[in-house]
Amino acid sequence: MTQPSVLFEVQDGYALITLNRPDKLNSLNPEMHERLREALATVKSRDDIRSVLLTGAGRAFCAGQDLSDRVMKPGGPAPDLGQTIGTQYNPLVRTLRTLEKPIVCAVNGVAAGAGANVALACDLVVAGRSASFLQAFARIGLMPDSGGTYFLPRLVGTARALGLALLADKLPAEEAARIGLIWKCVDDAQLMDEARAIAAAFGKGPTKAYEAIKEALYASPHNSLDAQLNFERDVQRELGRTEDYREGVTAFMEKRAPNFKGK
Repeated sequence: MTQPSVLFEVQDGYALITLNRPDKLNSLNPEMHERLREALATVKSRDDIRSVLLTGAGRAFCAGQDLSDRVMKPGGPAPDLGQTIGTQYNPLVRTLRTLEKPIVCAVNGVAAGAGANVALACDLVVAGRSASFLQAFARIGLMPDSGGTYFLPRLVGTARALGLALLADKLPAEEAARIGLIWKCVDDAQLMDEARAIAAAFGKGPTKAYEAIKEALYASPHNSLDAQLNFERDVQRELGRTEDYREGVTAFMEKRAPNFKGK
């Protein structure tokens, strides 16, 4: 039987989503986009899933768009890349970025093109030491998409963003961590243990607080100081009324580990 192109498993309070076309370096096609939409919709709908771990099978995280879907015959019509981006990549990036639950991305091997930017749309990126990030678009006459032109300057500044996009050079994981593109680089053998531990910790943590942290930090670059201070005041007021805040303070006073319920 043919293996599903996206694997989905729930354990320890988190969903493990694995891109599963290793023979194609997990390059994305319409069928994979559909499976990812289904997996993320399941995550959103289930209270027992409180975080996500996204990774790839085999020797790559994701090599971006499967270009075999776009083979152009001489003199034939050009593909409508805007249609593909608008119906597949943009919805995926928006879903990842706005999901209320924390998303950990474990990058094993290359993350290229849209695959690199799908990783950057996640909340915490951990990469194996042999992994790399490649804004490959200019190599085929395109510009970064899937949020690349948004994420890159915000993460590493305009100068480095331009270098990564214009030169389209491979960026090793260790350097990606050094310049702040990703959270952490670890030895390959430790990658999944490290990523699973983070996802499992999120799966037992104060889910509403995580949601608020994501919303606040992603909104911050667009807000004035006054707007951000007001946001903190209003959201903190709501968090102070949650069961998890009560449990957190009680556990602190009793010198024990908190038992958060995500409420």
